[in-house]
Amino acid sequence: MPTASSNSILDRLPQTQRKALIARMKLVPLPVGTVLTRPGEVPEHAHFMVSGITSVVTQMRDGAAAEVGLIGREGLVESMQLLGSANSPTTAFVQVEGSALQIPFAVIQKETQAGGPLLRSILEFVQRHNFTLTQIAACNGLHEIEERLARWLLMVRDRVESPRFDLTQEFMATMLGTRRTSVTLAAGRLQQSGLIEYRRGHIQILDPDKLQSAACECYLVVRDLVDGDRR
Repeated sequence: MPTASSNSILDRLPQTQRKALIARMKLVPLPVGTVLTRPGEVPEHAHFMVSGITSVVTQMRDGAAAEVGLIGREGLVESMQLLGSANSPTTAFVQVEGSALQIPFAVIQKETQAGGPLLRSILEFVQRHNFTLTQIAACNGLHEIEERLARWLLMVRDRVESPRFDLTQEFMATMLGTRRTSVTLAAGRLQQSGLIEYRRGHIQILDPDKLQSAACECYLVVRDLVDGDRR
């Protein structure tokens, strides 16, 4: 049985409720590529992220895909499915390996229907997460790929709490909703400037301060939203 949550939603609960809820959960590993939700399906389990990153992606009929959400230990992957009966058009899968506290979706659904601190904590996360999505939507439409890539790498760094992580260029292109060649060029420029090192899918942020300067203004906006969700 997990003894601590390391998840911001659960950490905000009253101690007695948090302990009782965690006692009903299972700490599960999340390898890269693990699919947690699928379009139009009611989830079998709910996952309170403890480490790693889950990406929420929308895919088009022609196979093109773009990331529309990024969830680390500040969140609950299946939070949107708790809010009503609408069918989700997105897929959520593990982008950076980690772990989560897992509980049957029907159980957490019943708990939230009772209202109280758990529902409030989840709704606070949903609000901040959706404010983040609106900022990123504007970012993707208004800012250059290099700025967006710098912003996204910093977002990943903040969630994995490490300057080193593994991401392929193909995956980064999907996450940014752009072509692989565009990501290759942008990553090359960041590397030539000494901000990152990128080799065979391994990324290391060498100069986080300069990388932040290279990122658009959206990074600070989304960082403050996530940091506020963890308080």
